[in-house]
Amino acid sequence: MAPKAALAAMALATASLPNSQAAAAGHSAMPIYAPVGDVTTPPSGYLQFCKDNPADCKSGSQEARDIVLSRQAWKDLIALNDQVNKSVKPVTDLDNYGKVEWWAYPTNGKGDCEDYVLLKRKLLIDAGWPRSALLITVVRDKKNEGHAVLMVKTDRGEFVLDNQEPKILSWRATGYRYVKRQSQSDQNAWVSLGDTQTTAIVSAKGN
Repeated sequence: MAPKAALAAMALATASLPNSQAAAAGHSAMPIYAPVGDVTTPPSGYLQFCKDNPADCKSGSQEARDIVLSRQAWKDLIALNDQVNKSVKPVTDLDNYGKVEWWAYPTNGKGDCEDYVLLKRKLLIDAGWPRSALLITVVRDKKNEGHAVLMVKTDRGEFVLDNQEPKILSWRATGYRYVKRQSQSDQNAWVSLGDTQTTAIVSAKGN
């Protein structure tokens, strides 16, 4: 499905924030964020994606900000995640592109984990969500295999949008081992997961 169609579907969503998710989001306690460590090397697939899509990888530092996870923002996040997961058929890079590793938007309706992540991130940015809170993240999944997810950083904790899991989960509830992700202050800088970081809070529609 085209990005505009996915956004339209997102706008029509009526999903609500369940009590269990509200607790996970941090209503009853201060949220705990994934620890962020030293600067590390970007994935080779990300470098290739940026070479192919330079407009989506503009350099430049920006303030690290979190999203205010309102009920409406949660509804929109669920709707977009569901729409992209349902509209893209999972295939390997080798079957789709004839390459072992290739990051791209799933314009042909097919893709692997990174392609899902890239589309979700683009649609959220196009809808006005701050780029610094939408972080491409590399993990080891439950099979100890390399995997990519979109981590959304909010005032209620960090949540994971994943093509392997239909629900949006807190980063601590996925069972994944986190390896590295984009820096909030510069999308082209990548950090390992180590020390904590502090951010300001902005609305979901911030620039």
